[in-house]
Amino acid sequence: MSLLLCRREFVKHPFYIEILGIYIYSSQELCYVICNHPLLVMDGFVDKALFGFVKNELGMGAVAGRMEKLSETGSRPEEVLYLFLAECDYCTEKDIHKFRQTAAAYRSLPPSRYEKEAADYLFGKKQYGRAAARYEKLVSEAEEKKEEAVFVGTLYECLGAAYAQMFQFHRAYRAYDRAYGLSHSRDVLKRIFFLSVIAPELDAADTYKGLFKPEFTAAWEEELRQARTNGEQVEAVRTLRGLMKKNPDGRMEGAARLVGRWKKEYRMMV
Repeated sequence: MSLLLCRREFVKHPFYIEILGIYIYSSQELCYVICNHPLLVMDGFVDKALFGFVKNELGMGAVAGRMEKLSETGSRPEEVLYLFLAECDYCTEKDIHKFRQTAAAYRSLPPSRYEKEAADYLFGKKQYGRAAARYEKLVSEAEEKKEEAVFVGTLYECLGAAYAQMFQFHRAYRAYDRAYGLSHSRDVLKRIFFLSVIAPELDAADTYKGLFKPEFTAAWEEELRQARTNGEQVEAVRTLRGLMKKNPDGRMEGAARLVGRWKKEYRMMV
């Protein structure tokens, strides 16, 4: 068993990483973020705020100066971060090499594929609004460049998922509708079916009625049933069910507040 000694740094003003929702209090924590979230640090992460934190809070003025000069020469963000990782004595050579390889692999992707990876990363971190904005831009550019229909369909599917997570069901349906028109994917059709149940005000049920075949919908309805069963174990859902058992005068107001809070929480993920 080996022991990795850490620097003793007295940070008065921690570095906040909004997407992760965390404060960084040490060079070791910053190294960990860099190595484990390459897509985050390769896009808009290296800036004056980072240089200021390294210089003023971590007490690494010389390193911060070298990082800033390297950035001013037009070097890629990951190249600036290699320098920081090497100077911290926290990451092993293997860790740094892995970061280099991962960053290089992402950079070797065609621009549209790289952008999709970045949007997928945001989606995975529940930054649905930011992810949706990138998917929208990608869709527009992909259609203008007449990219492969399969790829464009995948973008629309991702866009639909992002909007669905924000309870924007009409936008989600429009995206899924475009995705199905391009891919005719049964998985997309399933998602449209779920939307038709969750948001019956949509015209999905009428438009896709002929495609919702019994041999498909039986399995999909079982998925919904299982999801509802699982959902009933969640305290918030139990609270909502309890509200619905109250007197008619108060139950709808309480339920509306609870659902409103859920929506607010999701929209704060933008």
